[in-house]
Amino acid sequence: MALRNAVMAALLEGEASGYDLAKGFEASVANFWMATPQQLYRELERMESEGLVCARVVQQERRPNKRLFSLTEAGRDVLRAYVAEGPSKPTAIRDELMVRVQCVDIGDIGDIDAVRAAVVERVERSTAKLARYERMRERLLAGRGEDEYFADAERIGPYLTLMGGMAFERANLEWGRAALRRLEQRAVSGVW
Repeated sequence: MALRNAVMAALLEGEASGYDLAKGFEASVANFWMATPQQLYRELERMESEGLVCARVVQQERRPNKRLFSLTEAGRDVLRAYVAEGPSKPTAIRDELMVRVQCVDIGDIGDIDAVRAAVVERVERSTAKLARYERMRERLLAGRGEDEYFADAERIGPYLTLMGGMAFERANLEWGRAALRRLEQRAVSGVW
């Protein structure tokens, strides 16, 4: 999947500035796609030059003017074709922490304290993201149960992707807590 597909999916919610998209990625799309603000701005420029999005300038006092982007019909066509494509490629995990964990018990290379600290940081980050996702879930549900939401909501895609993000963070937490228990057991036993 290309970043442009994630940007177009985010623009389905309505027009947005690059800043709004960056914040939106952080708040919603981040559960399945990561991008820096610089990547988003570059992609928006490319997409505009290709006619996939259009921008309008909003004059602002005391602040620089902002550009609001929206999908063009050509962008909707590209997104429609993307959604209709065959099976998605399997997710490839490229996780720097896992490489460190793989080396934790190699005498002259491993550093249990550094690895433990990195795992603790992962657990803390996942805990914070899960709490943020839970707040998003509550906002989406707006007092309804899931069954009622799925029966009544205009769009269910954002909730389904949120569920995937929550499952991912729960798995990170489960793994991180188990890894910390095992690292602690190993440290206490003195076997390194």
